[in-house]
Amino acid sequence: MAQAVEEWYKQMPIITRSYLTAAVVTNIGCSLDIISPHNLYLNPILVVKQYQFWRLVTNFLYFRKMDLDFMFHMFFLARYCKLLEENSFRGRTADFFYMLLFGATMLTGIVLIGGMIPYLSESFAKIIFLSNSLTFMMVYVWSKQNPFIHMSFLGLFTFTAAYLPWVLLTFSVIVGASAWVDLLGMIAGHAYYFLEDVYPRMTGRRPLRTPSFIKALFADDPVVVARPENVRFAPPPVEELHQDI
Repeated sequence: MAQAVEEWYKQMPIITRSYLTAAVVTNIGCSLDIISPHNLYLNPILVVKQYQFWRLVTNFLYFRKMDLDFMFHMFFLARYCKLLEENSFRGRTADFFYMLLFGATMLTGIVLIGGMIPYLSESFAKIIFLSNSLTFMMVYVWSKQNPFIHMSFLGLFTFTAAYLPWVLLTFSVIVGASAWVDLLGMIAGHAYYFLEDVYPRMTGRRPLRTPSFIKALFADDPVVVARPENVRFAPPPVEELHQDI
């Protein structure tokens, strides 16, 4: 059993493995009182006035107390982060990292701006950890890129992946969780999906092009497709070989 878990962990792509490891270590540290959640939550005043910039990152690593809800979110983090990195972003680690960076930045901006809007400030003031929202963003992006996959919710009913975020949002409301957390993830996910997939098809321009300095941080291995022996394939068009991703 331990060997199987170790093998499963080692086979995870680099971003998924790093994020999952950081989240688990952070939550274990908080459970053992080695780390205080008070040093991790998002606090704009402490970030600006006391230069505690780490809060911009650590608020995405803490998933509250280690209970059934924690295991639930760890499952979604491991599953959908891995699915995105291995499929939609296969061979494009830098682009996947940039997607997470875009989502984290947008979520932080929404919370900060929402905290200054009358009638909404009280709700946004309660959102001090955005880890669940970032995980929900990945679920939303995956559902948009794989809308026709059939899924089952606890064996009760089936639906296509396009409705997965709404099913999970409804479930969160039923169990008494805050809908704002999931809604923020859906907003960030839809913004990324529109700017990365819809808008380029409409205009031919790609506003979320990954910066070169981020691409320089990741050395992606070329994607190799297995081919049967003694089968000849026509070479791909020249424009595909030089496609700007």
